[in-house]
Amino acid sequence: MKKTEEISSFFYGQYFAEGLRITIGTIIPVIVCAIFGEFKTGTLISLGALIVGLSDTPGAPHHRKLGMFYCTILSIFTMIITCLVNNSLPLMTITIAAISFVGAMLAVFNSRASTIGMMCILIMLINIDDVYTYKEELIFLLYFIIGALWYMLVSFSIMQVRPYRLAQQELSETIIHVADYIRLKANFYNTKSDVDANYLKLIDKQVLINEHQENLRDILFQSKRSIKDTTKEGRYLTLIFNDIVDLFEQSMTTHYDYDTIRNNYAESGILDNIKAILAKITHELDNIGYKINANKTPIPIYNFEEEIDKLRIAIENYDSTHDRNSIPLKKIVINIRTITKHLKDIFYYAQFKSISIEKTEIDESKKFIKTDVLNWQSFKDNLSLNSSVFRHALRMSIVLSGTYLILNFFSFQLQAIYWILLTVLVILKPGFGLTKERNLQRLIGTVIGGIIGGLILFTIHDINVRFGILILFFLIAYSLFRVNYIMAVIFMTPYVLIMLSFTGTNSIEMAQERIIDTFIGGTIAFLSSYIIFPNWESFQIKSNMRSLLIANYQYIAQAIILLSKKELSTTDYKLARKEVYIASANMGSTFQRLLTEPKWRQNITKEVNRFVILNHIFSSYSATLMTQLRNADTSYFTNTHLRLLYKSLHILEKLIYSLEDTYNVVDFAPIGDMVKLEDGDSSSDDGKLIEDQLQFLLKITTDLQKITNDFTSKSEEIEIKNSLANG
Repeated sequence: MKKTEEISSFFYGQYFAEGLRITIGTIIPVIVCAIFGEFKTGTLISLGALIVGLSDTPGAPHHRKLGMFYCTILSIFTMIITCLVNNSLPLMTITIAAISFVGAMLAVFNSRASTIGMMCILIMLINIDDVYTYKEELIFLLYFIIGALWYMLVSFSIMQVRPYRLAQQELSETIIHVADYIRLKANFYNTKSDVDANYLKLIDKQVLINEHQENLRDILFQSKRSIKDTTKEGRYLTLIFNDIVDLFEQSMTTHYDYDTIRNNYAESGILDNIKAILAKITHELDNIGYKINANKTPIPIYNFEEEIDKLRIAIENYDSTHDRNSIPLKKIVINIRTITKHLKDIFYYAQFKSISIEKTEIDESKKFIKTDVLNWQSFKDNLSLNSSVFRHALRMSIVLSGTYLILNFFSFQLQAIYWILLTVLVILKPGFGLTKERNLQRLIGTVIGGIIGGLILFTIHDINVRFGILILFFLIAYSLFRVNYIMAVIFMTPYVLIMLSFTGTNSIEMAQERIIDTFIGGTIAFLSSYIIFPNWESFQIKSNMRSLLIANYQYIAQAIILLSKKELSTTDYKLARKEVYIASANMGSTFQRLLTEPKWRQNITKEVNRFVILNHIFSSYSATLMTQLRNADTSYFTNTHLRLLYKSLHILEKLIYSLEDTYNVVDFAPIGDMVKLEDGDSSSDDGKLIEDQLQFLLKITTDLQKITNDFTSKSEEIEIKNSLANG
């Protein structure tokens, strides 16, 4: 049943919608022009639609519109420059170097600017051709503009007719990933699962959740319509998103010493009950995600009150028969009950029973998004070899211009030069690991796709059937580009071959040539990422560790406000929590890429692996502590609590300074002297519970200190060895 829902959800989802939008924008000009016998004109118009369509990445409507506008303007500018220098090999080489560098450097602004930069480089490569006259080039430019305007008309129309559709799709994706996260948490109660391996899976999933949460924040909070709309729909989606973020945090607080829990309670059967109820929670989340994606009202599947009561009674019976007090299990029940409360709230919103809005809420929501301002100072600051973006831009510039020059000296055919350069552009990524992965995917996809394309051309001779297959493959390819790159390439390759068959080209020979060109381009991209200003992930580890420790420090430092018996701003709390999520996701993704680098670059993998796992545990303890403090009676807070908290903060402060270097630009401002309290009731259960939690936090902070010191020592040792080897 779940597989069926997943397939159905894909066709309702944003990736298929994106593929359908690009297909409509690109194929319709071809069909219309072909009807009038102008197939080539249609392909030229469709090129403009395709380039602008690929720049139309998810985000707030205003940002998408600006992105398409800038992409069109910069592409026109790029086409004009390329056409003017086409007849001169030296000038064309210099132009490729300059445009490639500037296009790659746009990544310093944001991911949308990075995509626009890629499109400018792509349109430059497509127009490297000295066969046509200036008049013909101007006609091609006009067709490009028509295609770009046509796609923008399609995209703007969809935004106007279905303004909340993208938000629904992104929210659905976020909810389903949170369900997967809880599913992984449930594995801790399976005595046969490996705890450390499960932690790494959790961290990978957290990276995905953060990515989707950031996209959704941008879509919802950057859109005035979503926040101010009186039609309830925008408010409905925003309220669900807020609850999902809180639910995700609550799922993170459920951290315990799982080895101890397994040893103590494996025979009771209660762990299986916990795992079962968590599985039902994930099914309920999947249900909500699928229904929102299908634009339907979610209806509850389970009655969690009964499930939780059964679990509570099972624990009480176990305690009475074994004469013990299973506090960890009771805490788990409390957390599960809190998670189900968020689910109940989501179903309540679905009935549109209470959708209200306050002006202060509108103002506060703006603090959760980063305003996309083109800060040229940031561009200047990144003009240094210490910047990974700058190193990638230099590498892209050198490789594309150098490859173009060398291939011309060896008199390669123009089509071969274009395909090799295109392969380099697509495969060459900022990090070695990403380049290696994309290279393998591209090569495998091209070979398999070439075989499929050849079989289609051999067996199907009807032009109409071929054209139908072409449209289908195009739709599938662009629906899968952000989901499964290798499958996208598998479908894109036969699409290109079928398209070429309409121009009278020998597609079988072309397929063989394109596979060879792809191998050449892939080899060039792989070797260049290895030897030309390589950007090893180990260069970024220290900076990411420091940023993560700062985020953790600032998050738990808010506990001082609570322990001082003052009111903590909900917005400030959530902003600090958001920074921890982002920093944790950045650290996790960097570690993932580190594992794909050559073995000789992985000297610190063991230490980083341990740091990432300990940080995840630390985040769980921190979230648990903050939840307890926000719900506790302030009369139970004591100076002992404060001293324990300050000890943890002091250790983190030392670690942050130990990881400081010349190029780490993250600011850090430690807190001042310890405040004093009038001691509360230190003998209370609540007071002891908070003290225990602070003790746990101090212990894990000490473990973080040890592994960070090990990392620092080993890094310094490696740097000394490298200096001696180079000296």
